[in-house]
Amino acid sequence: MSEQISDKIQDCIQQIRPMLQSDGGDIELVEVTENNDVKVRLQGACRGCPGARMTLKMGVERKLKEQVPGVGEVIPVE
Repeated sequence: MSEQISDKIQDCIQQIRPMLQSDGGDIELVEVTENNDVKVRLQGACRGCPGARMTLKMGVERKLKEQVPGVGEVIPVE
């Protein structure tokens, strides 16, 4: 994993955070795997929210793939 890609992913997550924080939640980058999958931890109101999977796939993953070429899947971790 190149440090440059990891930095771009972190920057993108920082752009997404205010949206989640406005709903009482947050997101933390945990790891970027060798095959560019992105592991994140949802926090606050996002943790356990029924819409969390939709937020990850339609929001976070879509935005990451748009802004950082080569990003694979976004995977939630505890």
